[in-house]
Amino acid sequence: MANKKKRCLFCKDYHIAEKGIKTPAGFFCSLEHAIKHSRAVQERQRKRQQEREDKEQRKKDRERKQSLRPRSWYLKEAQKWFNKFIRLRDSHNPCISCGRHHQGQYHAGHYKTVGAAPELRFEELNCHKQCAPCNNHLSGNIVNYRPNLIKKIGIAKVEWLEGSHEPLKLGIEDLKYLIAVYKVKCKSLEKEL
Repeated sequence: MANKKKRCLFCKDYHIAEKGIKTPAGFFCSLEHAIKHSRAVQERQRKRQQEREDKEQRKKDRERKQSLRPRSWYLKEAQKWFNKFIRLRDSHNPCISCGRHHQGQYHAGHYKTVGAAPELRFEELNCHKQCAPCNNHLSGNIVNYRPNLIKKIGIAKVEWLEGSHEPLKLGIEDLKYLIAVYKVKCKSLEKEL
């Protein structure tokens, strides 16, 4: 029993138990190692506490930043996620206007433009995948958009789009809701694809 060895918590070496120091924290080969171990434990606890405080501060900063964002930021964010959803939804379809598949960039092209009919900005029937040349250079290529839209959704729905609509008044909370909805829809479509 006199030669029984124990492992020092600090240096991890085995030492004769009778020559070491037994503390509530464990066995140490010397007082110096017990002190260094204690300081290391305190340092780890201090770092963990600092990380928790930093995380809490980042959360407060994020909430403060969100409270300062104007409605226009939420409108752009909602439009970004809506457009992404449209491109994902129609990813297997050709351009609604010219009917071609190509390697270039695709947009979410509105049949009734956001400027002309802001109330239809987030209407899924009003927006379809459109190639960049048709959307940008041909101003939506509406001449070819309408017949293809009729084939896709039917004449009754196209006439409904062309009719008059109630003005759309979206507040920040409504836009946050739209952002959340289209994020979820995008993620589910990305999983399917």
